[in-house]
Amino acid sequence: MSVQLRFAARSDVGAVRKNNQDAGYAGPHLLVLADGMGGAAGGDTASSVTVSRLSELDDVHGAEDLLPMLREAVTEAHDELVAMAEEDRSLKGMGTTCIAIMRSGNKLAMVHIGDSRAYQLRGDSLIQVTKDHTLVQYLLDHGQITAEEAENHPKKNVIMRALGDTEGEVELDESIREAVVGDRWLLCSDGLFGVVSNETIAHTLLHYANLEKCADRLIELALAAGAPDNVTVVLFDVMDDRELTASNAPSTIPVVVGSASAEFEKEERAKVVRTRDVADPNCLTDDDESTKRKWPARLAVIVGVFVLLAGGLFGGWYWTQSQYYVYAADGNVGIYRGIPQALGPLELSHLEKRTSLRIEDLNDTAQRRLEQPVTHSSREDAEGFVQDLEDDFLRDKIVKNEELKESEDPRETPSESPSSSSPEPSGDSSTPPTRGDSGGQPEETP
Repeated sequence: MSVQLRFAARSDVGAVRKNNQDAGYAGPHLLVLADGMGGAAGGDTASSVTVSRLSELDDVHGAEDLLPMLREAVTEAHDELVAMAEEDRSLKGMGTTCIAIMRSGNKLAMVHIGDSRAYQLRGDSLIQVTKDHTLVQYLLDHGQITAEEAENHPKKNVIMRALGDTEGEVELDESIREAVVGDRWLLCSDGLFGVVSNETIAHTLLHYANLEKCADRLIELALAAGAPDNVTVVLFDVMDDRELTASNAPSTIPVVVGSASAEFEKEERAKVVRTRDVADPNCLTDDDESTKRKWPARLAVIVGVFVLLAGGLFGGWYWTQSQYYVYAADGNVGIYRGIPQALGPLELSHLEKRTSLRIEDLNDTAQRRLEQPVTHSSREDAEGFVQDLEDDFLRDKIVKNEELKESEDPRETPSESPSSSSPEPSGDSSTPPTRGDSGGQPEETP
């Protein structure tokens, strides 16, 4: 059976952090997630470099080559990070977790280091595929603490294995698995599973058929829970190639999120510059006689390069105009066509629709979500996201109206009779109950 992957990725800085040290990549043959750490900018660098190096593997390969290629790419990223930290003392101590899954046919190869996780949803059962490389997991494995103690252990975030933090050989967990049609996979940083329960994650994965909406919902759940850390999710579904049609075929355009997105934009611009330099006729340095003899052939090459460059630029522009994102538009929620970037003076997006939904009317979670553009691969998905915002707004409005009616309901007004009036609480009783109180209920006064 031949299979394909449908994929999506999302990342958010969270409610507390000032910069995003997570990075994610999703493509037709490769999925990667990295959670950086250490230094003012070190985490950004570590995660983006790792994802950038691994993304070069997103192509068709033989199944027997998957693990060796992943192992080599991860090792190269590790060595590069160590070298960067030696050259720049401000990057000393930086590192990153890494999960990478690469597909060949119906085989999935996975490498893992750190405490980011991979989950597999098969049927209605959610399985944590990876094991955390943390001190707490070590203590748990050796029976020194219980699962309940592990949940709130003070050393919960101490990682025992990571990329780039120290010199030496990289110790990876490696495995080969079957790509089973119908399975849904989730790669995520601890910004998600650290604040959202496995039961809620499983419910979300099970009840959102659309991967992009599912990814958005997982981010929203983390934000609603306080999001003290960056949160990143990479999702993919395994699909039967024989059941695909032109209308439901998965996209082959990779998705890059988090700190790696800036790295990829820089590399794409560098490619354009290199192509432009090749096409520059000033690069011809032969003597006049030789130039005269070779000019027709070189002219043909130059014209060919310009044609390829123009075709590439047109193809890139055409792709950007197939993308959409949701963002603020003069105080309201707007749907934009294109990508939220610019090449010099050229803006790569424009406002398609300014909705009547005002940003200030949304709840805090939705407002934080729209502090950055929320990207989608189609207008339908963008409009669906806006519809979800409108549904949440109406739901919140109904709840507020009901609460207002209850507060104004005359049946709720206390009676004037002494028997029905409540005594004034004493000064001590105004103190809220602590977590140790019996259910938080005050004792009755005899």
